[in-house]
Amino acid sequence: MKLKLNHLVWAIAFSTLLFSCDDSTSERPLGQYETGVLIMNEGAFGSNDGEVFHFDPSSKELKTDIFEASNNRPFAGLLEDMVLTEDRLYLVANTGKVEIVNPGDFKSLGTIANDLDQARSLEVVGNKLFISDYGPYDSDYNTPDSYIAVVEGLNGGSIKKKIQVSNKPEDLFTYGKYVFVAGSEEGKVEIIDTETESLLKTLEVSGNPQQFFEVNGKLWLYSTGAKEIYFQSFQLDNLSKASLLTIPLANATSRMAFDKAGLIYVLTSSGWPAYQDAVARVSLSNSTVETNWITGTGFYGIGFDSQRELLYLANSKGFQGNGTVSIYLKNGQLDSEISVGRGPSGFLIY
Repeated sequence: MKLKLNHLVWAIAFSTLLFSCDDSTSERPLGQYETGVLIMNEGAFGSNDGEVFHFDPSSKELKTDIFEASNNRPFAGLLEDMVLTEDRLYLVANTGKVEIVNPGDFKSLGTIANDLDQARSLEVVGNKLFISDYGPYDSDYNTPDSYIAVVEGLNGGSIKKKIQVSNKPEDLFTYGKYVFVAGSEEGKVEIIDTETESLLKTLEVSGNPQQFFEVNGKLWLYSTGAKEIYFQSFQLDNLSKASLLTIPLANATSRMAFDKAGLIYVLTSSGWPAYQDAVARVSLSNSTVETNWITGTGFYGIGFDSQRELLYLANSKGFQGNGTVSIYLKNGQLDSEISVGRGPSGFLIY
């Protein structure tokens, strides 16, 4: 079972051209799953039934269990993140593995299944993979041995090295030869030199760091606090902190999405016993917030389609069976709803 809502799953949006280039610069048509929306269904603890669905916003067609359909075997894990590179899609499971697939047809290209504990996210630098991992729990359910795993080979392989970082590393961001690590429990951003495979620099930041994102060419970090949220920007030329924006917002979770105009959509949840959930809409440009832009219960994941200007809101239905995804227009009006898998929690939007 999920212990709390503030486990990070990226809700991310990508815009692509009708054709993409391979290593030889020749054009290739996009595959059947490289348009539309990929829906990440986390799965239920103990069942390990995470899966990916594909939704076509134009035809409204929904294809279920596309990993199993393409590989004749179940995913068999709890999905935590989906990370897209030019020609590979990494499916990160917090049950200790990463599945690597062709994004066009979802055929398996490789697997990392040895020596990972609770993988959270992944970044690619050159021919190396860097994977954030909580590490094992100790007897008090703490994670004192959190690390970034280094794997050589884009299609997986064995772990070459584990770089120790602060407790519960979440999201990662790559800039040149550097990987930024969001250390969610200790309020740190740690910067790794991927050439030496070592920790280069540590920056103390406000709140609990959750997710990196880019708006108008600037790198931001989203962090949560008890009664506020924080947006920290960075100077990439000297790997330092820049501006800090603090917004009053109680009960914010780690789930957020953003549009190209600089509006941030944050899930909030009051928790037990009321379980009142909402979507708050925050403006980076004028530091304003609408706290109850959309309200309800069971909200578990969020994504924004900047091209079509649609908001995708996942509802876990308390993990009592399958969940749903509601699609909203940019003005907050409900457009449609679809039934999906167990624990829908994130989106990859082309």
